Amino acid sequence: MSESPPVQAPVAGPVRSRVAAWVLWDFGATPVNAIVVTFVFSVYLTNAVGDDLPGDASPASWLGRALAVAGLLVAVFAPVTGVWVDAPGRRRRALALITGVMVVLTASMSLIRDDNRFLLPGLVMLAATAALSELATVPYNAMLRDLSTAQTAGRVSGMGLGAGFVGSVVVLVIVYVGFISGTGDTRGLLSLPTADGQNVRAAMLLVAVWFALFALPLLLLGPAGHGALPQRVGFVGAYRRIWQEVRTEWRRDRNVIYYLGASALFRDGLAGVFTFGAVLGVQVYGISSADVLLFGIAACVIAAVGSVIGGYAHDRLGAKRVIIVSLVTMIAVGITLMTLSGAVAFWVLGLSLCLFIGPVLASARTLMMRMAMHGKEGITFGLYATAGRAATFLAPWLFSLFIDIFDSDRAGLAGLLVVLTLGLVAFAPIRVPGRHVDV
Repeated sequence: MSESPPVQAPVAGPVRSRVAAWVLWDFGATPVNAIVVTFVFSVYLTNAVGDDLPGDASPASWLGRALAVAGLLVAVFAPVTGVWVDAPGRRRRALALITGVMVVLTASMSLIRDDNRFLLPGLVMLAATAALSELATVPYNAMLRDLSTAQTAGRVSGMGLGAGFVGSVVVLVIVYVGFISGTGDTRGLLSLPTADGQNVRAAMLLVAVWFALFALPLLLLGPAGHGALPQRVGFVGAYRRIWQEVRTEWRRDRNVIYYLGASALFRDGLAGVFTFGAVLGVQVYGISSADVLLFGIAACVIAAVGSVIGGYAHDRLGAKRVIIVSLVTMIAVGITLMTLSGAVAFWVLGLSLCLFIGPVLASARTLMMRMAMHGKEGITFGLYATAGRAATFLAPWLFSLFIDIFDSDRAGLAGLLVVLTLGLVAFAPIRVPGRHVDV
């Protein structure tokens, strides 16, 4: 189905405050992934805590395994979360519960010392935080329809992602300047000692407080839903209901099921690029552990710009064009990066990759909302997360597998590009609804 030009419609005043609260949650949440999973804590685990790890497996390979397990956990629990938050009245409380656990886990990372005996508990905390971060998107994304119209969905989605990347920039700057920069036994403006990773551990406490503060507006003022709550279902019952919904969607519109599978693949590839980029920069392209934070700051700025531009491009050109053009470009840039070496190549081509992550994610989320039936947002985004995490073990697994097979950390990038290519091929034939369809 072709995508017709949009008709602009104003957003009601009361909705704007809820949109702002929704955007602020992403402003607080995305830095958790940036600091914990991508640029700081994961690098600390692989480059310091596990630097003298006994055995043949590298710390980067163990990181890939841990994130693969996190993906499998999300695949198991996302259906239950989706069924539970299918009732609008439960979305805010579910988000509050997940947010609270993430804050506690992030704060607990301050206990991980620079000793290989702490690698396993550090990886467990990192994997659990990554899994909960993905589960949180089920109730969070389900709120999107209550906060946007058919004509504004793309830009609202893009604003959320863009704010998340901006939040990451702010936190990365604070962490770099205050906790990481410089040389010697103390680092940053706070002159925190590097012994036992004390500067990194202190940064984890900062990130936990940051997330808690910016999550509060949505948890207090976000869409609360109305009407009687449906009867709760158990773990097995949730899977029964999910199966019924899949059968219903298969009869109603098979493109929804095809899209779930295709988007799972390319979203997994995108997550892999952002997650393992810092590790590759340090291990392969010669970026220092301190300078990788500067790259992270630049990457988040570029990704934020791409998210906002991608959101507007979605409303004008349609989701399918935005997603396909972005994925093709990313694959071409990734292949070029594999053939080069040095910090300059990593900076230029790595930032080029980041420019297209936001447009794909913003368009993919909005497209899923357009395909969902009214009143089924919770289950739909539960399926979206489930499908995504059913495949999300793939990028970490191929990343670690290619490293082990070719005995080279550089080869891990090839595994990520394979996943992006599979997602592009699966997505290309899917029909999408027109942008005039009411959301």
